Amino acid sequence: MSADSTCSVLLAGESWFTISFEVKGKNLIRDSTYEEAADYLIAALETAGADVDFQPCHVAVEAFPRTREELDTYDLVILSDIGADSLQLTAQVAASEPDVDRCALLAEYVADGGALGMIGGYMSFAGKGGQARYAQTALADVLPVEIARVDDRVEAPAGPQPMATDDLPADLPDVWPYILGYNRLEADPDATVWATVDDDPLVVVGDYGDGSAFAFATDCAPHWAPEPFLEWESLPTLWEAILDRVT
Repeated sequence: MSADSTCSVLLAGESWFTISFEVKGKNLIRDSTYEEAADYLIAALETAGADVDFQPCHVAVEAFPRTREELDTYDLVILSDIGADSLQLTAQVAASEPDVDRCALLAEYVADGGALGMIGGYMSFAGKGGQARYAQTALADVLPVEIARVDDRVEAPAGPQPMATDDLPADLPDVWPYILGYNRLEADPDATVWATVDDDPLVVVGDYGDGSAFAFATDCAPHWAPEPFLEWESLPTLWEAILDRVT
């Protein structure tokens, strides 16, 4: 990405509904809340020079691109805390009709020169209980890491600090602010690891066909990404380096 150009990014995920129940004697009260957690990431990407189109999870279920023409309007697609079911189990499939496999479509898009990134979370990579299940999709070959088929979450309450490797092209400190968890991944042999945490890959970049991809193993919001990490002054610099590498 040149200094005078804008990177067009589609970000899908980073939202949830919470349903709660209160029991008061013989009465049951039901309630629900809706939350989004993309603000820090969007701010960092925009500071790094990106124009971000954000689709929360429930929006992406219906509105995520279904054709190459739609995907080709973006330089980079980022999936963050949104499981493969949200891309593959469309209304047509639920009605027992064949439909486009949007994971396979993304793989085709990257092979032809597009870019894909995945950010960690409970519904990223393998995810909680393996429910994100990207190892069973075409994106397993696109992302520059090996994805587990079982729960891959690492909860790290002691707050380990990520470490930059010598391959990181940006001028960042060797030691980064602490994080509280991540998805445990294994970097592909031909990929490049830019940062690690407790000897596990944290930021990995690589190529697929004529395109590129990255894996960012921790979250872009609490609780895995606490405030010192999210407000770290070097975070936009890291995202600028990622954008420069994959787009």
